[in-house]
Parts: sequence; C-alpha cells; structure tokens
Amino acid sequence: MADLTQFREQTRTWLQQNCPPEMREPVRSEDDIYWGGRDARFASEAQRVWFEACRDKGYTVPAWPKEYGGAGLSPPEAKVLREEMARIGARPPLSSFGIWMLGPALLHFGTEGQKQRFLREIARGEVRWCQGYSEPGSGSDLVSLQTSGEDRGDHWLVNGQKVWTSYADKCDWIFCLVRTDRENKYRGITFMLFDMTTPGVSTKPIKLISGSSPFCETFFDDVKVPKSYGEDIPAQVGEVNRGWDVAKYLLGHEREMISGADSSERTAGIGAAMKRVAEGGGGSLDPLLRAELAQFDVDALAYACMGEKFLDEVKVGKAHPAQPNMMKYAGTELNKRRHELMMAVGGSRALEWDSEETAGGKPARDWLRTKANSIEGGTSEIMLNVVAKRILDLPGG
Repeated sequence: MADLTQFREQTRTWLQQNCPPEMREPVRSEDDIYWGGRDARFASEAQRVWFEACRDKGYTVPAWPKEYGGAGLSPPEAKVLREEMARIGARPPLSSFGIWMLGPALLHFGTEGQKQRFLREIARGEVRWCQGYSEPGSGSDLVSLQTSGEDRGDHWLVNGQKVWTSYADKCDWIFCLVRTDRENKYRGITFMLFDMTTPGVSTKPIKLISGSSPFCETFFDDVKVPKSYGEDIPAQVGEVNRGWDVAKYLLGHEREMISGADSSERTAGIGAAMKRVAEGGGGSLDPLLRAELAQFDVDALAYACMGEKFLDEVKVGKAHPAQPNMMKYAGTELNKRRHELMMAVGGSRALEWDSEETAGGKPARDWLRTKANSIEGGTSEIMLNVVAKRILDLPGG
C-alpha cells in the first residue's frame, strides 16, 4: 500500500508536468483523437507534446512489458494511472485498435518475433490497424465467412470482401480472418496480418444516418500475402487453420473496448452537466427528466464499479469467459441512454444539423451514431443469448 501511495504521488506529479491543459479538455471532434499511423498528423502542438511524453514513458500501453514499448506497470499501478488520468480529465494519448484488440491477441498468441516488431510499432503509434472480421452475410454467424486464402507456396492468395471495417480507408495494416480450409467450419480459419497497400486491396466508405461513418467495405482481389515478414515473424497469428481461437480471444477485448469498461467518459455522470445546459438556455428541467438523469448517474456509477471489478478479475485470471458479452451489452445500453437524455435536455435545439454553434450538429450526429453500438462487435440479441446460456445457465431455445 505504501508503494502504491508513493506511485500515485509520482504519477500525479508527472501528469501535472507533462499533460498540457488543452489535453485535459473533453474531446470535441474526431480531430481531437490521435490514432497514429504512417500518415498521422497532429491536430495541435499540445497533442504532439502529450503523445510523445506518454510514448517515451510507455504510457500509451502502460501495462505492456517494457520490451514491447510499454511501461511494465503492475495491474494495481495501471489502475492508479487510469484513476489519476481520469481525475484531471486527461485524454488518451493514442487511440488504436492495435492497443485495444490486436495487441492483447499478440501478447497471448504471438511469436517473439511478432511481438518485437508489431507490438513496438503499435505502442509508438507508427502503424494504424483495422479489423477484417464481418462480411456480407457473415456478421453474427462469423464462422460462415467466405474470404479465402489459397496456399501458393511462399504466399497466400487472398480473395473476398469484408464489411463494416472501421477506418479501413485510413489504416496501414489489417488483422483479417481468412478461410484456408473449406472442409472444416471452425478449424479452417487463419488469422492473418497484412499491409493495406498490398496490390489488390481496396476500400469504399459506407455512409451512416449520422451523415458520416468510420466504416468501409474492404475488397481483396488476388492479394498476395507473404507467409513470413522475417525470422520468427509469420503472417498468421497462432497456427494455420486455428485462427478462430485467436478471433474469439480478440472479440472479448473488442467487446470490452466497445462497452467502455475502461472509459471514464462513458461512465461519467451527466445530471449536473445537463442541469447547467438547461439553465444556460434560460429554462429548467422537467421533474421527470431530472429523475431520469439522476437514475442514469446511479446506473453509470454502478457500471463503472462493475467495470473495475471485471478488469481486476481479468488481470488475475478469474473472469468468466462470457463477462465481456455482459459488459458489452450493458455498456451499449448505457451509452445509448446517455445520448438520448442529452437530446431530451437539448430539446429542439439539439436537433440542429449544420450550425457552428452545435459544431455541425454534433449532439444529433453522436446520438444517431450510438444506434450502431448495439450491432457492432456482436448484436445485443447475441450478447443476451450468450449471457443467458453461459452465465445464467438457462436452456437454449
């Protein structure tokens, strides 16, 4: 306990010295998020200073081992760092599917060569990754995927299509599920890594009801994926034809990310803030709406506590395998409620779509975007089915 107290004091001092005031303000737009990558550009000098300070300290991935670009923090130390960053409202220095999804899979399944190359690139924000999972007709039933990889000796010849590939048009590399054996549904999938600039890879953005979208269709036409990128750096993670094991492990981390289990923004209360919004507009909140806001704050606090408990259980290997499904469902519904309440407080003004005053209709667009939360990463219906069968032990239908 004394060591943690000292670490907290040191962390608080370091954050005070290294986190610019601008990086302690709420994220206002996509430009406020730094994703890294080959063509990354900083939106401001403060964003650059904050990222580089955290990168050099290992705080982009604080719990990863130092040899892979992390800070090597213990679970209790990593928790202290999260708490101290949340206390001052510090923005994440680097957002990355490599950090949230691919990194944990590589730490668990990767070769030492893969870890040394790819994890260090992720930690330093040098490569931006996207996820090639869902296909037309293969969403919830992911193992029915048809993107194929034909063994051509020194390379795989990949053909097929993915859909809902977030930021595919902006990413450098993809971690992709490819069918390499058509005879075995589960043991015929390989988890491959390859460069998005490889000839034959193309993307097409998908527009959502919010007016914009991070999603893309991704096409593979005779894409030659080398079987190796160097000594002990195979193109596949895990064994050939056993990629479903890697995919399932990664899905747990994806659902944790979507749930916001580790996000102070997702679980923060909104009652006091919405009261100020209403009073700033010269009005007051309806008593029933005030009660809904208060109930949301209670539920958000409970969810944050559940998230901390879940993360602690994960770190010591005591988490139920289906807990990410439960967290994903609960976090999805909480986020949808958050934005519905914000729209209710904003009234007709919140429906505005184009003015500078609302940052181009950000409240309405963000509200519409949350509708996808209950689809991406596994639909809410599928999550509830898994919880019913694997946590509640209810009989299948």
